[in-house]
Amino acid sequence: MKTRRIGTVDVSTIGLGGMPMSIEGRPDEARSIATIHAALDAGVTFIDTADAYHLNAGEVGHNESLIAKALASYGGSSDVLVATKGGHLRPGDGSWTLNGSPEYIKAACEASLGRLGVEAIGLYQFHRPDPKVPYEESVGALRDLLDAGKIQQAGISNATPERIKLSNEILGGRLVSVQNQYSPAFRSSEPELELCDELGIAFLPWSPFGGITKAGELGSTFAPFAKVAEAHGVSPQQVCLAWLLAKSPSVIPIPGSSRPETIRDSVAAADLVLSDAEIAELNAA
Repeated sequence: MKTRRIGTVDVSTIGLGGMPMSIEGRPDEARSIATIHAALDAGVTFIDTADAYHLNAGEVGHNESLIAKALASYGGSSDVLVATKGGHLRPGDGSWTLNGSPEYIKAACEASLGRLGVEAIGLYQFHRPDPKVPYEESVGALRDLLDAGKIQQAGISNATPERIKLSNEILGGRLVSVQNQYSPAFRSSEPELELCDELGIAFLPWSPFGGITKAGELGSTFAPFAKVAEAHGVSPQQVCLAWLLAKSPSVIPIPGSSRPETIRDSVAAADLVLSDAEIAELNAA
């Protein structure tokens, strides 16, 4: 498996997003653990989760606990970087709410530490800005957690260029990742990606397959992905990930998966080389 860097840590070029294994439509635990083990077998050393990845009100941290269980039952998983997030909540009725208060973020981090069974979280990210709390206060909690040794690295999610710069300043140049939505269907995070490139910060596109389910539709915006996929004899999803990887060395996609076969397919994108003409065609789609 080829690697890319998040802060001081080398991780697999393709990560695993854990959310589909814990929210609506989730599989049974056995299949989820098989999916995580399949990712590890394929060389994945980066798993993304969050305390808000759960379904019911009484199971906060479901995905974190699931990942911890899967890692514990798999030999040789000590080199896996598990990234989690705090500041987003799910009351259990399908909605998402926010709490960016420093007190809450610190308490959430403590709870995540317990569920993951670690002394320090490898990468902890502020999940989403809370309009009721000054952004610098929320990021200040990350700084305090870093200084206290509760987390080894800090990142932010759903951020603007201005907030990326502010966060890096508050963290004393220690911001290592930005996790924003980016996909064929959602490309408005281009300025954030360019800034991450400039600052040497990893860019983690969430929901990278946006629109790809429509890739085979006649006349679809995403039809070029299906066309390139057919030319290479691979899935449109693989082409999507290879396209993202070609955008910048700072990009580390985290495709969500809940089946062993889908994460195996995603991992294969690390070795798929697209021509300049193909990349240009996909960029213009």
